[in-house]
Amino acid sequence: MITDISQLDPNGTYTYADYLKWQFDESVELIKGKLYRMSPAPRRAHQLAISHLLVDISNFFGDQGCQIYTAPFDVRLPVRNERKPDQLHTVVQPDLCVVCDLSKLDDAGCLGAPDWIIEITSPRTAKNDFSEKFSLYEESGVREYWIVQPEEKAVNVYVLENGKYALVDVYESGEIPSRIFPDLIVSHDRIFR
Repeated sequence: MITDISQLDPNGTYTYADYLKWQFDESVELIKGKLYRMSPAPRRAHQLAISHLLVDISNFFGDQGCQIYTAPFDVRLPVRNERKPDQLHTVVQPDLCVVCDLSKLDDAGCLGAPDWIIEITSPRTAKNDFSEKFSLYEESGVREYWIVQPEEKAVNVYVLENGKYALVDVYESGEIPSRIFPDLIVSHDRIFR
């Protein structure tokens, strides 16, 4: 039994089955078998942004069928036909995700790509949000990806087009529309109050 993260080989390759056995408090994610440490308790600006986004998005969907989740919520992203825990090598905990295909949900979280993922950067995670996770979400078929940057007060909005992310805009003010849910509009000022 692994009770401390120091017992893991930082260069090792792990599966979701390994992840389920770990008994330590530190939050981690697996991306293609590689271990990534998550930030300790997020800054206040991060928490405010996620709170406002959650309220606005939840209010929009109401009882429309899509479900909204915030971290910690395991999103397992299989490659090809990986379905068993000892085959899966990727499990992430996005800050916020929207799942409309409810058949992807189970007691462990989400198996497959959510429709929309929002990550809120911190000094420790920004590089990963723009590189590893960007590529991972693109490959996995996440239809819309927002990267919220509290330090810059900016929101990068990407939409999946022909299997690749296209930058829609970098919003630094005004209203921010979702591309896959066109009637959903979030106020920039509300995110960064």
